Amino acid sequence: MFIQTEETPNPATLKFLPGQPVLPGKNLEFLSLEEASSSPLAQILFKIDGVIGVFLSEDFISITKDGSREWALMKPSLLGAIMEHFTAKRPIVIEAQKDGDSESGDQEDDEIVSQIKELLYTRVRPAVAQDGGDIVFEDFTDGIVTLQMRGACAGCPSSSATLKMGVENLLRHYIPEVKEVRQSGMY
Repeated sequence: MFIQTEETPNPATLKFLPGQPVLPGKNLEFLSLEEASSSPLAQILFKIDGVIGVFLSEDFISITKDGSREWALMKPSLLGAIMEHFTAKRPIVIEAQKDGDSESGDQEDDEIVSQIKELLYTRVRPAVAQDGGDIVFEDFTDGIVTLQMRGACAGCPSSSATLKMGVENLLRHYIPEVKEVRQSGMY
């Protein structure tokens, strides 16, 4: 098994591509060992010194490290853990994660919300996934779209610019009702 790695725009996050499906059809993000109770793979990765985030996607794993660690020292342990996990054919997830790919279920998908989601999922998510992350719709209220950044995008220095100059401009171009795009928790 050969696992490729790719740098992401976030220097604290590295993207690992095992060359086989990781979590088909969904994404899960874990920010602590406790949160990772449903994922044996994420649990193993959190036990490696310096790991502070694990994002599992359809065909890649993004791992975020704390600022005091160097990738050169961590990468061999991470590659070994991922390879051993896949080679042993252990499960990635052992139970359904309640809010893994959750999106605001309280809000009915009216026409505008449907248009926003369509643009996000067809135009934005594929590009963001190439950088080792994900972007998820949370809310649309009073012209303001709230999105959640995950994986490599969650702490990336360029995520604000991506939201404002990229996503906001795209949504405002196609959907005049959109006035602003905000990142969840960033008000």
